[in-house]
Amino acid sequence: MKMYQHARHCSPVHSLQSQWACRLQTPSSSRRSFATCQPLHGSYADTLSFLRINSNTRVIFQGFTGKQATANAKDSLAWGTKIVGGVTPGRTGEHLGLPVLPSVRQAMEQLKPDATAIYVAAHQAPGAIEEAIEAEVPLIVAVAEHIPVHDMLRIHSILKTQSKSRLVGPNSPGIISAVGKCRIGFQPLPCFSPGRVGIVAKSGTLSYETVASTTRAGLGQSLCIGVGGDMVPGTDMVEALSVLEKDPDTEAIALIGEIGGMGELEAAAWIKEYYSRSESPKPIVGLIAGVNEAPGRIMGHAGAFTSLREPTAKAKITALEDAGVTLVNHPAKIGDILKTKLQGTAGSGTTSGSNPFASGTQRRQLHSMRGPERRPLVTGSSVHNKHQHQQRRSIYLDVNPCFAELRVRGGINCGPYSGHGTRRLLAVGIDRSARSPSILVAPSIEDWMEEAQRTTAPVKSFPFDYRRGPDDLAIERIASHLQLSNKGDSAVDSLPRLIKTLTRLFYEQEGLLLTTHIVERLGEIKVVHARFAFDQATFRNGTPQDKIKAMYVRATNEPAAIEAQRSGIVYVKLPGEDATIGTLVNGAGLAMNTVDALADVGGKAANFLDTGGKATSETVKESFRIILQDPRVRVVFVNIFGGLTLGDMIARGIIMAFRELSLTVPVVVRIRGTNEKEGQKIIADSQLPLYAFDDFEEAAAKAIELSRR
Repeated sequence: MKMYQHARHCSPVHSLQSQWACRLQTPSSSRRSFATCQPLHGSYADTLSFLRINSNTRVIFQGFTGKQATANAKDSLAWGTKIVGGVTPGRTGEHLGLPVLPSVRQAMEQLKPDATAIYVAAHQAPGAIEEAIEAEVPLIVAVAEHIPVHDMLRIHSILKTQSKSRLVGPNSPGIISAVGKCRIGFQPLPCFSPGRVGIVAKSGTLSYETVASTTRAGLGQSLCIGVGGDMVPGTDMVEALSVLEKDPDTEAIALIGEIGGMGELEAAAWIKEYYSRSESPKPIVGLIAGVNEAPGRIMGHAGAFTSLREPTAKAKITALEDAGVTLVNHPAKIGDILKTKLQGTAGSGTTSGSNPFASGTQRRQLHSMRGPERRPLVTGSSVHNKHQHQQRRSIYLDVNPCFAELRVRGGINCGPYSGHGTRRLLAVGIDRSARSPSILVAPSIEDWMEEAQRTTAPVKSFPFDYRRGPDDLAIERIASHLQLSNKGDSAVDSLPRLIKTLTRLFYEQEGLLLTTHIVERLGEIKVVHARFAFDQATFRNGTPQDKIKAMYVRATNEPAAIEAQRSGIVYVKLPGEDATIGTLVNGAGLAMNTVDALADVGGKAANFLDTGGKATSETVKESFRIILQDPRVRVVFVNIFGGLTLGDMIARGIIMAFRELSLTVPVVVRIRGTNEKEGQKIIADSQLPLYAFDDFEEAAAKAIELSRR
């Protein structure tokens, strides 16, 4: 099969004389040049209606003849999805009895699809998405994870210039209408039933748990939108909520968020406004994963980490509570709570008043927020960990190589802080809300401590168009916000040079967050500290220059984490001598929630471990081996909800691990989802000392009991 290809971007930052004025020149190999300004008629917001899929939605697949697409298409067709054909570059003919065409444009002309599902590898996905935008497919669903973030930034700069195509994903299970029997993604179909609950979720596995909960409660689902765990998703939580608000089949909403970005705060503001203007608002129950995140580490999903300006999980919970959302600590509880609300009873934790959903005091087994840990929400500033760049998603340069790059590239004055002058923050990173690159600034830095970088003033974001770079007006505003001295204008004059240098490095080496501390010294700006993080997804493809790649600092020196990464497993060791429960989970969101939910009932996880969505028996065995390298672990808690992962496969992997690794610690197993009964039976028939449960709370209680022996 011919690979999908796309032209890599080039930096919009060119000569010193034409600061920020010139636009990106589209490479000749690109299919066509997209507009660099907003369309004259309509905008990307006008494409929201394309999310309302139903039984009449005509779907094509890109990468149609591939193994994953083939298996998915068979299941979706059998369920009732109206798949009308697909695209494989360079191929024509038939597949699964449906037409195969060589390009999306030809598919649009001949098959007239309403949506396309992109089933190609992460390095091919940007080209496939761009081809679908060019062909003006109304709905584009991209499921791939670890697409380089600069590819997504470029795609968003394109999406903003048009009003014909809407993107869902990437790093998303997709979108599914249980009422309309239309699946565009890889959600586990046996869990779904037509019904009344709309779901908006960053996490696939947590959304599946929510689906199972609402099915068991007899509510079923209407429309489920997986916004995904990417840094810059094609559709955000507010956009998805606005669709469910108007969806006639949706009577209640489940909102599943996690650490990373500002989306949950924006959703809280939207919900608060929605409850104030609506006479009969739809009840909303929510969950936020990642309360017990490991500072400075990515928790599985590409975007699951807290960066500059971004709130913690606890701050997101507070904001949603204040907006009137009922928060739970596990998705299995969502169905019963929504059922109670739809029956018109307040239930536990509600307050009196004409609108039982408008109070921020509703709680039902919330995430634990004890004592001083529950701090007020601060939207403009957050603690930014010094080791924030030690993310699995990123590789980074330490201070001296950063200084060297700045000197060579821009002649920037760099050196250690002498103790004189006010230190200010200047960084080039990504504004997830704007879905664009941004310059992040703060006029003062309180102290550089071993554990955290704190600012005395809010970090302000100045987003800019990916293909243009910051303009002169933005730089003037940045200088004003930094409160630079105007004496001789030297410091102000040297600011554009530093921003230009950082931005060029950001583009050319595909940066995630390039942070500097600056002072005014001898009439100009001096950089006194620097830390640069680059996208590891890009480095895997060998795109950046070898010089930078040779200097990077490994994201983690933890041997178990390095071993896990080689097997496609995400492992993060969590602190605490009393952390005695090893966790083995499939899916990043569910893994975060497992750690949180254990903490809520008095347990303490020793690790975060995500086997990945395509876990195999061998992966499960390797996960056990990695977990048991930690001498603190007294019990292993396996919490699996099967989507692509099959319950019977997981069960066989557990038994294999038990026998081949000669396990001496007890193992508690909870298997739900695809092939759950088969998996549970395999565990029950194994005659091994395994504790099998269907209910999460019962399983967690047993794991905690065993961890204390």
